[in-house]
Amino acid sequence: MTAHPIAPYAPHPTAGTAAAATTDLSKVYGSGDTRVVALDRVSISFREGEFTAIMGPSGCGKSTLMHCAAGLDSFTSGSVRIGTTELGTLDDRGLTELRRDRIGFVFQAFNLLPTLTALENITLPLTVAGRRPDPGWLDHVVAMVGLSQRLGHRPGQLSGGQQQRVAVARALVSRPAIVFGDEPTGNLDSRAGAEVLGFLRDSVRELGQTVVMVTHDPVAAGYADRVVFLSDGRLVDEMTRPTPERVLDRMKAFDTGPRTR
Repeated sequence: MTAHPIAPYAPHPTAGTAAAATTDLSKVYGSGDTRVVALDRVSISFREGEFTAIMGPSGCGKSTLMHCAAGLDSFTSGSVRIGTTELGTLDDRGLTELRRDRIGFVFQAFNLLPTLTALENITLPLTVAGRRPDPGWLDHVVAMVGLSQRLGHRPGQLSGGQQQRVAVARALVSRPAIVFGDEPTGNLDSRAGAEVLGFLRDSVRELGQTVVMVTHDPVAAGYADRVVFLSDGRLVDEMTRPTPERVLDRMKAFDTGPRTR
């Protein structure tokens, strides 16, 4: 909990097309004395071709928001859309197919299969779907993340940064509507982390990808086009053209209440 309650914040309306959006999204765990409101009527759009970072104090609901928006977790009320598809209307099979075909994921754990080569890991989602990668697109993605000379190596033969670059390429290779990252640089040193964040930013600028990343790191957030801030399960602020210094300043303000941007 923050020292002073922060009023809910309504993001500015935009004309941009939403790759994903939530409306009055709530997530509640337990009941009675054990009831915890993880998300409290959160409405937000993630615009196409934009890199958005989600930040806030520990336990504020940022990972819960990402997991619900990505179809990885159920929600109590409200709605979630990927494009024009309402997640609440899909059964388990429909959710699985949507996550496979329209969403890319990059997590703190690399989640690579150790017996597969880098190339096989990159193309695994397409293989599971019974689809072949577009050769030109695959070459472009692999070149962008700098893995052209490492495609025959297995994860155990790659550094942590290289493994996460494989995960980034895997998330991009199916041309998803949106890529979600949950602390994608949390297991990396600063140099490898900067490389991965640069690739995510480049995927937005060069490929037109939409990226949403949960992070606690102001430096990581500085790579984004926009930062949204949660507190106690509510959206309370947003920042465009962030810098690490401005983000850190805003995070410090959670200890003293809201401030004017």
